[in-house]
Amino acid sequence: MTKPIEGKPSERNYEEAVARLEEIVGQLEAGNLALDASLSLFEEGIGLAKYCSEKLDAAEGRLQILLGFNGDVPTIGPFKLNPEED
Repeated sequence: MTKPIEGKPSERNYEEAVARLEEIVGQLEAGNLALDASLSLFEEGIGLAKYCSEKLDAAEGRLQILLGFNGDVPTIGPFKLNPEED
């Protein structure tokens, strides 16, 4: 089991947050925690899930901008593996 990293989700990187979230899910699924401990872990998990979702949304936005450049002006468009094919 990985040692939890102290601090807020924003003080972790995405991969650390996902690893901690997986750890929390495993502990909750085991079902051998007291109610207060379960609630505390659930609360931490919700915060981590929100953080991860925000990071993924931000990354998707950056990719849309990077893939949509048209000259000097970025344009947002759908991802195309082969831009020549329309």
